[in-house]
Amino acid sequence: MSYYYPSHLTAFHGLPVHGFPTEPDKAGRTSPPAPGSVAWRIGAAYEEDPFEVLWARFRDEVRAEEVTALVVGPWWIDYDEEGIGPVLDLITADAHRFPALRAVFLADAESEESEISWIKQSEVTRLLRAFPRLTELGVRGAEGLVVEPLLHDGLRTLRVESGGLPRECVRGLSACAFPNLERMELWLGTGWYGGDCRREDIDALLAGLAHSPGLRHLGLQNSDIQNDIAAAVAAAPVVVRLDSLDLSMGALDDEGGEALLTGQPLTHLGALNLNHHFMSESVVRRLRQSLEPHDVCLTLKPASRRNGQERYVAVSE
Repeated sequence: MSYYYPSHLTAFHGLPVHGFPTEPDKAGRTSPPAPGSVAWRIGAAYEEDPFEVLWARFRDEVRAEEVTALVVGPWWIDYDEEGIGPVLDLITADAHRFPALRAVFLADAESEESEISWIKQSEVTRLLRAFPRLTELGVRGAEGLVVEPLLHDGLRTLRVESGGLPRECVRGLSACAFPNLERMELWLGTGWYGGDCRREDIDALLAGLAHSPGLRHLGLQNSDIQNDIAAAVAAAPVVVRLDSLDLSMGALDDEGGEALLTGQPLTHLGALNLNHHFMSESVVRRLRQSLEPHDVCLTLKPASRRNGQERYVAVSE
């Protein structure tokens, strides 16, 4: 059960999200926005045209060469049997038509359309290979997600939202080279939904990020091994370069809080997000005493105690 529900994006890549109409405006009653002024959202709807028809219309009706940001909504009309693979086939086959595309978000779906752990992804790194100048990639859902090691000079921001991120994906990211990466956020999730990541996987990821000298924000969130993540972060050299760190949404308790207190100093951070935590008041007080005098913006909203659960991640199903 999730106590946080991902919602449709209203902005992406610094642009307002604009939905491409599921039916043609044959009367010409509305004027479309300039192609590069919005992030275009394309999503199928029940009893409307399938995604491949919408994509063909979008490609032909909008000046594709000026589009800078793309948001992919649901690609299924009733039930998704194939996953996002066919959608990626369409987008990558038309890569030459979109020379200005810099940002893509895959699977902008709410829980009414699909629970996050039901969203079927694919080998998403082929999108990066098809668009070497892409600077931002967002992904929601991790069932079937595959990350193949690659070098990508363009990527600045990477975000993966999931209720369970398989360790193979984390290992794949560890083997990638993103020399210009500035922001990475991973929702690692719980083992109940495929999030089988372990401490050694986090250590490998943090070591790999040493090859991203411009990294300034790191989020390792929503994990049932949040204590191990805190311990790994407390010892990782890459943390020294960060401006902000996000360890929120997970099952962090006093063990993880002590790791942050006794590890390397975090007083250089501008912000540390530990919302949705299970730490005691005494450890919270010590964190405040340790960091707030150094002007670290520390957010520490505790998780709600629900359904008798002792600790749980914010997003699972």
